[in-house]
Amino acid sequence: MAGWDLLVDRKDLRKAQIVSAEAPALADGEVRLEVERFSLTANNITYGIIGDAFGYWKFFPAPDGLGRIPVWGFATVTESRAADVPVGLRLFGYLPMSTSFVMQLVKARSGFVDRAPHRAELPPTYNAYNEAPADPLDDHRALLRPLLMTSFLLDDFLGEDEGLTSLVLSSASSKTALGLAWFAKARGREVIGLTSPANAKLIEGLGLYDKVLTYDEVAALKTRGPTAFVDFAGDRSGTAKVHAALGAGLNRSIIVGATHWEAGGGQVEIAGPTPTLFFAPDQIRKRMADWGPGEVETRFDAALRAFVADSSWLNLVQHQGQQGLTEAYHLVLEGRVRPQDGHIITPA
Repeated sequence: MAGWDLLVDRKDLRKAQIVSAEAPALADGEVRLEVERFSLTANNITYGIIGDAFGYWKFFPAPDGLGRIPVWGFATVTESRAADVPVGLRLFGYLPMSTSFVMQLVKARSGFVDRAPHRAELPPTYNAYNEAPADPLDDHRALLRPLLMTSFLLDDFLGEDEGLTSLVLSSASSKTALGLAWFAKARGREVIGLTSPANAKLIEGLGLYDKVLTYDEVAALKTRGPTAFVDFAGDRSGTAKVHAALGAGLNRSIIVGATHWEAGGGQVEIAGPTPTLFFAPDQIRKRMADWGPGEVETRFDAALRAFVADSSWLNLVQHQGQQGLTEAYHLVLEGRVRPQDGHIITPA
């Protein structure tokens, strides 16, 4: 099978193209992996939007002006010139939207790490690859491992603030927001979701939110006590409206994603607490130090299985090959994904 990559214009993510890719000979220490499957979500679009600021374009280099948006999924070693990395090894981790790719893998204390020079200064969380024997939940893992892990870490981060009684989540239909709502409900916190009119009724039916408001209803927003606003939308003008509605009741404002990537908001002034960016790898590093080796993954695995068991509403949508990926990419980019759907891509 001829290899290929999905490349995008770094200045205009709408411009995406499938290009043929050669399979260069491996150097000592390198391995070639065949991509088996990966998920495609708004989270990946965020990687593209903030790719320059946060280094996401650096993971999988591309020709000038173009980029390879990273995704999460499974790949298998098909050729190896690296010690301790056998052919047939199946891994989960950060992948390009490609049929295959090359890494410099080395065995680490837990799993494997890509030691390629161009990734040396990038967050260790994204350079780590875990051995991944086949599991009935593999499609759910491909979809939820990055998204629900962010929800899990956000819940842990916010859990340190015992005074919070309420959360307000924008882009309430996003999988990461739904995950955080699920965790927060388990803590007994009030959770209010903000979403578009088209999604409001469906989101209400999931039972994860105490209340669902559309964006044009934000002025009527009220919570029962000290509140954190978690912004998954990246819409500065929307954030300003939430801050104004909550007033002194708003204790914290956290930015997580940018699903409404065209809204921007320019230089709109925001009253109240300054919005701060939540960077999941920082919380992972903290908890790895606090909890010890392997404990983050152990706790998260239990949470993922519980979430899947409690989420009969979640629907996995399969896409195959170049055409399937291209269709799914534009579906996600344009915000046309139904909240209950998770998109899984099989390149071959």
